[in-house]
Amino acid sequence: MTTKLTLSIDESVIIVAKKYAKINGKSLSNLVENYLLSLTNSEIKEEAISNDILKLKGVIKLPEDFNYKESLSHVLANKYK
Repeated sequence: MTTKLTLSIDESVIIVAKKYAKINGKSLSNLVENYLLSLTNSEIKEEAISNDILKLKGVIKLPEDFNYKESLSHVLANKYK
């Protein structure tokens, strides 16, 4: 069952979105519906973490000032030298 929904969106966004929908052979309503589905499906998937993975949570203790992005950059830079 479909239900009508009213949204307030900037006009320029609507214009671009309608062009995108037309190029891809879809309606704007279909794009919005699929986007909302993808958001809710990803949240459901995140909640479905196996117990084995959850047991690993908190196993590694890192310093409070640890910067994982800096560490990752360093590792990747060394990997691709």
